[in-house]
Amino acid sequence: MSPSHSSSSSCCCCRPLAAVQPGPGRGAVWSMGSCWLRLAALLALGARASLEYEGSGYSALEDDEDVYARNRYRETPWCSPLKVKHGYANCRTPQGEYYKNVLGTRCDIHCQKGYELHGPHQLICQSSKRWSGKVLCKQKRCPTLSMPTNGGFKCLDGAYFGSRCEYYCSPGYQLKGDRIVTCMDSKAWSGRPAACVDTEPPRIQCPSVKEKSAEPNKLTARVFWDTPEGRDTADGILTDVILKGLPPGSHFPEGDHKIQYTVYDRAENKGTCKFLVKVRVRRCVKLNAPDNGYIKCSGDGNNYGATCEFSCIGGYELQGSPARVCQYNLGWSGVEPTCAPMNINVNVRTAAALLDQFYEKRRLLIISTPTAANFFYRMQLGMLQPAQCGLDLRHVTVVELVGVFPAQIGRIGVKLLPPSLALQLRLLLRIPHYNFNIVVMDKHGMDKERYPFPATPAELFALIDKFPLRKDEMKLQAEIGQSCP
Repeated sequence: MSPSHSSSSSCCCCRPLAAVQPGPGRGAVWSMGSCWLRLAALLALGARASLEYEGSGYSALEDDEDVYARNRYRETPWCSPLKVKHGYANCRTPQGEYYKNVLGTRCDIHCQKGYELHGPHQLICQSSKRWSGKVLCKQKRCPTLSMPTNGGFKCLDGAYFGSRCEYYCSPGYQLKGDRIVTCMDSKAWSGRPAACVDTEPPRIQCPSVKEKSAEPNKLTARVFWDTPEGRDTADGILTDVILKGLPPGSHFPEGDHKIQYTVYDRAENKGTCKFLVKVRVRRCVKLNAPDNGYIKCSGDGNNYGATCEFSCIGGYELQGSPARVCQYNLGWSGVEPTCAPMNINVNVRTAAALLDQFYEKRRLLIISTPTAANFFYRMQLGMLQPAQCGLDLRHVTVVELVGVFPAQIGRIGVKLLPPSLALQLRLLLRIPHYNFNIVVMDKHGMDKERYPFPATPAELFALIDKFPLRKDEMKLQAEIGQSCP
């Protein structure tokens, strides 16, 4: 510092003090001393600053120009401007600066809807003038759609966000699910998964109604038809064909019969068709049993070709046609039969002629005794009298041969046989003359059993009920309710 500069400064600094005038001599000394003290202090401070910032050219006390320079440095953009394609950044500066890329700025990265962030979620502007990382908003992509069986799909923009895909199905299949799906922000496809399903039932055509008449003396008719074939509208493959009813070629009874065919495809859809088989039986007017007689018919009793046979109960004989047939013109052959009381002719010449009157009509119980006073004979008649209903039910005629030649007679009910006819009968059947004897004969004139002593009605009935023709008689009698009390 030059002396001239120092002098002027001291004068400048001390001039206000010189104006103060205390007492003579003493005041001037104080004023000058104070001025030099202040000047010494400034010099000492300057010397201290020179020692602390040697060669810098700046003092320790900053002026206004230095403060402005430093603030301007802090607000100067430092990193390159941050731009996020298909996204945006929310940035925060350290002290709220105007520029959002100053040193220390922190930016939170966000992507637009349909895009996803690849990279860190926050970037920091570093001293190297670079951001702390790299980010990229990439368009979201949904999983690749699976191709539906028997169908496909078309997309406008692949599998990226916002892309629309439309499903379609092959002919014969229907779409199940949403036809149009969209790739959503959640990286999932909208709607339900689509599938092409076979919902249309297969087609099958049945024949028309089948009508047929039963054959003669039968109640059924054999009916044929071609088995219908099904067709599937999708893949043409059928898995099952199910018939409900009798198959073709079967014998169908009289009436209407529903035949149903059901076919299934591989998707378990079913198609059904139906038709009727109508069987008709030509029928005559139904015949009834004659009074005091029976009727036995083949088939259903009055169908075309059926035969009805007639018979009479004990003590009656058939007059008219023993059998009649239902003809195609729905009329019966022969003449209507009747059952008249049996008229036995005892004036025949031989025993064989007498027995012929009972052939296939009556069974015979021949009781032979040497005298009417015979104990066995009287006992036998006593047992048979209360059993007359059982004898008639079994078509049994009692023939009595009493006495010995030449004083012998025969009797059938109230009709008496000539002695010669009674003798021939004993000789023909080889019945002893002098002993009690019972002979049981069937409707064909066969000698079935002989008893040398009286037989109870229970024994006789048990024997007769075992005869072959008797079983059919019992069945007919049960049908019309004929029985003994």
